[in-house]
Amino acid sequence: MVREKEEQNSQQENVEQVNKHRALSQRLQRNMSRSHEQGKSCEIQHRPEREQGNQPGEKVGKCISCQGTQKNFKETTTQQVILVGKRKNTCTECGKNVCDCSALIKHQRIHTGERTYKCCECGKCFVDRSALSRHQRIHTGERPYKCNECAKCFTHSSALSQHQRIHIRERLYECSECGKCFTNSSAFSEHQRIHTGERPYECSECGKCFTHSSALSGHRRIHTGERPYECSECGKSFTYSSGLSQHQRIHTGERPYECCECRKCFTSSSALSEHRRIHTGERPYECRECGKNFIYRSGLFNHQRIHTGERPYECLECGKTFHRSTYLLRHQRIHIRERPYECSECGKCFTNSSALSEHQRIHTGERPYECRECGKNFIYRSGLFKHQRIHTGERTSESIKHEGKTFALGPC
Repeated sequence: MVREKEEQNSQQENVEQVNKHRALSQRLQRNMSRSHEQGKSCEIQHRPEREQGNQPGEKVGKCISCQGTQKNFKETTTQQVILVGKRKNTCTECGKNVCDCSALIKHQRIHTGERTYKCCECGKCFVDRSALSRHQRIHTGERPYKCNECAKCFTHSSALSQHQRIHIRERLYECSECGKCFTNSSAFSEHQRIHTGERPYECSECGKCFTHSSALSGHRRIHTGERPYECSECGKSFTYSSGLSQHQRIHTGERPYECCECRKCFTSSSALSEHRRIHTGERPYECRECGKNFIYRSGLFNHQRIHTGERPYECLECGKTFHRSTYLLRHQRIHIRERPYECSECGKCFTNSSALSEHQRIHTGERPYECRECGKNFIYRSGLFKHQRIHTGERTSESIKHEGKTFALGPC
């Protein structure tokens, strides 16, 4: 109903514009005929000179005033048409002039918030058809704009133009603080906030501020619970597109980040950075209670439960609780008799991978645990601990039990 009224109003406006244009044209024709008659009278006044012996090729008198009137009239008419066109295609909200009526309608949607073009894939709406077409390339994977230098393709022409600056080494915007260069002004402005500390985008929920509007938009999803990025393989959703990209590598098996020390590969740069601490010995996460340091933040969180006594992971079968999820999973195999880790040498099965690794040392002969006192090696850490009591003089429960038997059997 509203759309029909809008169409009727639009048609009425067009009719009014046509009537105005017709009236203006009629006035122009009357003025032109009047001017033409004046030109004829001037020509008659000058005709006697030609009739009184003017030879062919001689200059004939011209009506200066008439020509001037025609010229001024044409200029005035042109200006009137331009002014009428400007008034017709001027936005009443902001005063902006556009080229035609359709451009004006498109522009006014900025003020009204109207988004009539909807994506059938994700439901997102757009102001005009061209914006919808550009958006749909995300779903179709279409990249029609190709770089002639490196054959890389892009979804938008603006992205191609920006990319091409890499090849021609065009660096328009240079940061005076650090010398870093940028190909567009918006990226340059955002970068400068690193040096100035400016965070103009504030979250209305928690007051946290951000340097970029995109960072604020992503942050707001924490409060709304929105997870717009869904994995097509397993249906898991993510707050950020980067989280989805990283997750999809689980399905594809892609591990693009390789450690230069041991050649181990990872799905994310953050996982690689954490892994490198194994080689560097860096342990940045320190426990405030006992001062123990950890490579990973998760390791610190798990450790802190020792001090707090928190055991959030409970076995539904027997009610036993654990402070790590891995300990619960290992324990649950007792109830289901699951032993998924099988030794390839003897076929013996184990509930966890660490138990299998320790067992395999029997076949390989590896004894990684060495006593610092006498140099003796052991397969298991528990074996080393038991042995070290010989040097410390600490009595084990077995030795006490054995001594008790000897005492009982000895002479009275």
